[in-house]
Amino acid sequence: MTKRYWLILISFIFMQLATSLITVPILLALGVGDSMEELLGLSMVITFSIGFLVILLLAIKGNPKDEFSRNRYGTGDTILWCIIGFFMAYAAQITAALIQQYLFGIEPGSENTQLIVDLATAVPLMIIVVAILVPIMEEIVFRMVIFGSLYKRFGFWIAALLSGFIFAVVHLDFENLLVYLLAGVVFAYLYVKTKRIIVPIIAHVGINSFVMIVQVVFGERLQRFLEEVENLQAIFIGGLF
Repeated sequence: MTKRYWLILISFIFMQLATSLITVPILLALGVGDSMEELLGLSMVITFSIGFLVILLLAIKGNPKDEFSRNRYGTGDTILWCIIGFFMAYAAQITAALIQQYLFGIEPGSENTQLIVDLATAVPLMIIVVAILVPIMEEIVFRMVIFGSLYKRFGFWIAALLSGFIFAVVHLDFENLLVYLLAGVVFAYLYVKTKRIIVPIIAHVGINSFVMIVQVVFGERLQRFLEEVENLQAIFIGGLF
């Protein structure tokens, strides 16, 4: 692993730790935040924005000559695989959720996702962080750096599963480990297939953006709609019996 890759990893780890160890105490001292969700959300917006700039600058610095710099897909095929990749990642997550539900009795839903939704509701800027900045950073770290380094030594499957497992563990959502693992394998495949990190980035951004739009932007409307459907069903069934 190159020095630049080590700097990316260190920056990512430091960013994760700095949120609670540095930014939160500073905001508390300044009296910022009316609730814990707002305090943590603002802390993540600030820390992750700075971390994003550092990691992005490190990622675009230099142009290593390896297997990922040769035989890259052209613009048209890259765009096509960005779209295909989104549906592949979405299908992988649905498949993993169904396996978890029917084989292990784990109900759909994620405490980690719900926490993020709560933070984004309290601090709307979190929507941009979660939908755009985080996926870009995660693909640089877990696919370009970790998977890319492992791939050179162990080939696709070991590298994809190891990097996917690390990707899953970092989210601290162990009930949904399989969901993150399969998504990570799909993102790794997209990277190998196209030789362009932008493809798993766009697919990942698409997945996160979809979740933010459905659960944050239209969350209340969707909940009201579901409640109205349930009420109509109750009235209809009551009328029949």
